[in-house]
Amino acid sequence: MAVVEVVSSELVAPSEPTPRRALWLSNLDLAARNGYTPTVYFFRRPDGGGCDDHRPEFFSADVLRAALARALVQFYPFAGRLRAGGLGGRAEIDCDAAGALFVIARSAAALDDFEGFAPSKAMNDMFVPKYDSAGGPDAPLLLLQPWFLLPPAPFSAQVTFFRCGGVALGTAMHHFVIDGRSAFHFIRTWAGIARGDAAAASVPPSLDRTPLRARQLRTVLFDHTHEYGGRTSAAAAARTGGVKPGPEYASAILRVTGAQAAALRARAGAVSTFRALVAHVWRCACAARALAHDAESRLYTMVDMRARLAPPLPDTFFGNAVVRTSASARVGDLLASPLGFGARRLLGATGHGDEYARSLVDYLETADPAALPRGGLPATDLRVISWLGMPSNDADFGWGEPALLAPALMYYAGFVYLLSYPGKGGDVAVAVALEPQRMARFKELFFEELATLE
Repeated sequence: MAVVEVVSSELVAPSEPTPRRALWLSNLDLAARNGYTPTVYFFRRPDGGGCDDHRPEFFSADVLRAALARALVQFYPFAGRLRAGGLGGRAEIDCDAAGALFVIARSAAALDDFEGFAPSKAMNDMFVPKYDSAGGPDAPLLLLQPWFLLPPAPFSAQVTFFRCGGVALGTAMHHFVIDGRSAFHFIRTWAGIARGDAAAASVPPSLDRTPLRARQLRTVLFDHTHEYGGRTSAAAAARTGGVKPGPEYASAILRVTGAQAAALRARAGAVSTFRALVAHVWRCACAARALAHDAESRLYTMVDMRARLAPPLPDTFFGNAVVRTSASARVGDLLASPLGFGARRLLGATGHGDEYARSLVDYLETADPAALPRGGLPATDLRVISWLGMPSNDADFGWGEPALLAPALMYYAGFVYLLSYPGKGGDVAVAVALEPQRMARFKELFFEELATLE
C-alpha cells in the first residue's frame, strides 16, 4: 500500500470579513448522515512530463489556498464550526470564520498505481484529510451533546502530489451542512476562482434555510417510517429474515458506456438513465446475493426537491434539499420480469413533490434523532445516491478536468453511487459496495446483461 506523507496542514480562513452568526440547520439537514462525504478527484498533468520532471506550477498549492480563501467568503459556513446550541442543544453552524482545513501531502506512488481505484477505508485514509492533523491551539474542537457527537470543521481538502506529477484532491464535507448539489456548487466556485474564471465564481450560494422549517400545524400525510425509522425491530427482522448488516464490504467502480446506457434505457421502456441503471443494479444485486424469491427487497434513494417545492428553492440553495424515498419489490418478481418492472417501481418512489417534502419535514420535527437510521442495510436492500446531472466534473482548477471523480469511501454493503465519467461520451460510473463474497458474481451478471445490448 502506498504511503502518503503530510507536508503541511493549516486552517484557511475567508479572505474577507464574513457575517458572524449562527446558521440554523433544518430537519432535512439533521436527518442526514452524521458524518462526512469523502470524495477524491484524480488529475493528470496535461504536459505529459516524466517522473523526474516536477513542475511546481501544476496544482500550485499557493493558487489553491488563495482561491479557497476567496471561495470561503461566499461559502462562509464552510469556515465555521458545528456546535450544539439553540433550543434543546439542536445542532447549528457557528459561522466564526475559524477556517477550513487545507492539507498538502506527497506520495512516492504514481497516479497509474490507482488505475483500478475502488472506494475503501484505505483510500479514504490516504487521500482525505484527518482532522487531528490540524494541530495547534486553533484546531477545530469536538463538541458532545446528548444525541450525537458533533465533529470539527464542515469542510476540509487535501492535495496529494504523486512522484510522476499527477495529483489527487480529496475533500470531506459534512452531510449536516450540504447535499451533493451544494457540494459541487462549492467545488465549481473554488475551481473557477483558481483558474481566473470570473463567471464561474459569480454565482453565490443561497444560505436561507427557513423555507424548510416545519409548519406550525404539523401535517404528516405519508408513511415515512421505512426511510426515517419508526418500525418496530420485530417487524424489521421479519421483513429481512433476521439478516443483519455486516461491517465489511468489497467495492468496485464499473463503467457503462454512453451507448450501453442508451440501450439500457430503451430496454427498460424509454425511462431515464438513472431508473434504467438502478433497475439493472437492483436485479443483479438480488441475483448475486442469491436471495429467496419470496423475499422483499427495498431500494432507497434520494430526490432533490429544489424545483419541486412550492415555491421552489433556488438551484443554488446551500444545504440539504433532498429527501429519502424507497421502493420495494418481491425478489422473484424483479428477476422474472423485464427490466422495466424495476424501473416502474422506481418511478413511483421518485415522483414526489411539495406535499411529500412538507409532510416529511413535519414528521421529523418530533422524531427522535437517536432513532433515525444512520447505519448499514440488511443484505436484502440497496441505497443509491445519484450524482447524474450535477456539475460533478466541473473541477478544472486551471490544469484540466479530473481524470476520475469517485467517492473515497462507501461505508457499508449495499451502497451505490451513480456519477458521470469525465468527457463528452455520456459514460456513467457505477460505484458499488457489496458483501465481499457477492461482488465477483455481481460483476459477472452486471456485464453479461450489458453485453446483450451490443
